[in-house]
Amino acid sequence: MGKRKAAAKPPPRKRMDKLDTVFSCPFCNHGSSVECRIDLKNLIGEANCQICQESFSTTANALTEPIDVYSEWIDECERVNTVEDDDGA
Repeated sequence: MGKRKAAAKPPPRKRMDKLDTVFSCPFCNHGSSVECRIDLKNLIGEANCQICQESFSTTANALTEPIDVYSEWIDECERVNTVEDDDGA
């Protein structure tokens, strides 16, 4: 009689790296001064600079991460700058 084959162990799960919650400010360029918070009760995402007191808020949902709030802030800054450049030319 032969031995029973042992069941192969499943491969270990890959850990997801934690995403940042503090970033550099697009206005004062101070590193790690912008803190992003998400209030899921009121569905609001906020990014605030602790140095120059600039702030940005946007709508949030259950899948929103702090990097999403910061990215929307950067996109909005770029959009405003391109509109101002078009008006000035």
